[in-house]
Amino acid sequence: MNKKLAAALSGGAVLVLALSACSSGSSKDDKLDPWAKQVCDAVQPQVQKIAAANTAIQKETTDQSAPADVQKADSKGFQDISDAYKAMAAAIEKAGPPDVDSGKTKQENAVKELNALSASYADLGKQSDALNTKDQAKFADGLDGVAKQLEKLSKTGTDALKELEAGDVGKAMAKQVSCKSASASASPATTQG
Repeated sequence: MNKKLAAALSGGAVLVLALSACSSGSSKDDKLDPWAKQVCDAVQPQVQKIAAANTAIQKETTDQSAPADVQKADSKGFQDISDAYKAMAAAIEKAGPPDVDSGKTKQENAVKELNALSASYADLGKQSDALNTKDQAKFADGLDGVAKQLEKLSKTGTDALKELEAGDVGKAMAKQVSCKSASASASPATTQG
């Protein structure tokens, strides 16, 4: 019953890598470096928060865990992930558009995408909170539904983030220590499952 949720969580961790695993190389435009530093510095703790939430949910999501414990871990984890995506959106919004062609559109689309992810994870938390922990079978069925939603969410494209990080923006971000450390901290979660 809980293996689906753990597997879906592993897929969800891939989303955080979109903001942190940028291509390497040097950017042609040094004006992007301060923007990239501001975004990476703000995003890095959020990536760590998402990785920690995924780990906490996976740890509690075993067949031996009591339904109430799973529900509590899911609720907190999904809320933490929701808050982290919201903070990422705010960081990109605060940084302003990168100095590239269509920078404003790319920034706005990425902010919109991150806010949508935040809302989706908040909704998963509400779904988890509503599960019946008194009845093991009903809880398992409900958890299966949450896992299916999470799996669908983990396959949701991060096209706007990829578009934002394309080309010189990605190169500028790849130079930032905080983006490199964010990628490293998120990577282990993607190998489980």
